[in-house]
Amino acid sequence: MTTTLQKTITRTFIDFFQDHGHIPTTGSTLIPRLGDPVLFTTSGMHPLTPYLEGEPHPMGRRLVGIQRCLRTTDLDEVGDPTHLTVFEMLGSWSLGDYGSSQTLRWGYELLTEGFGIDPSRLYVTVFSGDTQVPLDQESLRTWQELGLPIELTTDDNWWSNGPTGPCGPDSEMFVWTGDGDPTGTPTTDDRWVEIWNHVMMRYRRYDDGSLETLQQQNVDTGLGLERLTMLLEGKGSVYETSLFEPWMREIPKLWSLETHEQRIVIDHLRSSIVIVGDGVHPSNTGRGYVLRRLIRRVLTLLWQGDDSSSLSDLPIELFEHTLNHFHQGETVTLVRRILIDEEIRFSNLLDRGRKILSHERFHKSLDESDYEYLHETHGLPRELVDMLR
Repeated sequence: MTTTLQKTITRTFIDFFQDHGHIPTTGSTLIPRLGDPVLFTTSGMHPLTPYLEGEPHPMGRRLVGIQRCLRTTDLDEVGDPTHLTVFEMLGSWSLGDYGSSQTLRWGYELLTEGFGIDPSRLYVTVFSGDTQVPLDQESLRTWQELGLPIELTTDDNWWSNGPTGPCGPDSEMFVWTGDGDPTGTPTTDDRWVEIWNHVMMRYRRYDDGSLETLQQQNVDTGLGLERLTMLLEGKGSVYETSLFEPWMREIPKLWSLETHEQRIVIDHLRSSIVIVGDGVHPSNTGRGYVLRRLIRRVLTLLWQGDDSSSLSDLPIELFEHTLNHFHQGETVTLVRRILIDEEIRFSNLLDRGRKILSHERFHKSLDESDYEYLHETHGLPRELVDMLR
């Protein structure tokens, strides 16, 4: 269930932008629109791509909403205090209406006055310019007028949703999470946690790397709900927030895991429930393969410590909590059945893999032809072979 604090956060965010002429949009599922080459919705702006490229939006030029997202690019970072595979993004958009100065001033006002964050705990970054695009003077000047410390970067302050398409310089807002007075900068001290990204979507990138200025100059912002909850609750990680309370209460009862492993298990199981809730089933390709990888990574971690561990032990409460929070209509019984079926399939594959690899042909260092044979003939991917050897 959504907690009182999350309701307050989302209501405060939506109300603020509504008061400034934005129309609330209904967040879509993790599944992108038909024809989109990306497997999952990766950001709040993703469903709005046609409108950021100039198509008129039926609800106007100022929008606000919340979007669930999935990023496979962050999988290696999952387990740290702030990264998640599936998360929720609070977003505001200007479709050719206002510019960077306005969005940054609103961002500062909402964080400090709306959410009560001390301005002395804020730091911002601004695009410093490169050979194609100059320094973001407007953002720099705005932050200077607001009196916040500024760090200039190049790669860290350029946003794109892929190798081609809409893109532009961004300005990120960070909050100090350490004890005592803030020190260092966002790129030198990881106690500065990025909380809100304001993208000035002014360009389109082509396959050859060239940039074209968009006729419609847009603003796209994303504020992570889980990270903001962590900061407002004064917790050391997103997993310690009320959003994850039932998971952090129940998982340690089931399985003995180190902190990092526990976070990965919780994240991947929660994400798997959401993915299935949006209609995806495990498979060997596309979205289903992402889901399969998440489930199998969980099982690999669990079985390293105790091969009797099973997803059938997961309390129904965790399925209900996750599906309700993300407003998904799939039944708990169906989602649970899909996860358990995948566990059975993986267990059978491991048994078969052990038998195949016990053959004397594989009692040596494997070369590429061995890996290719095992995958194409027996359906054993490289990572599974390496795990079994």
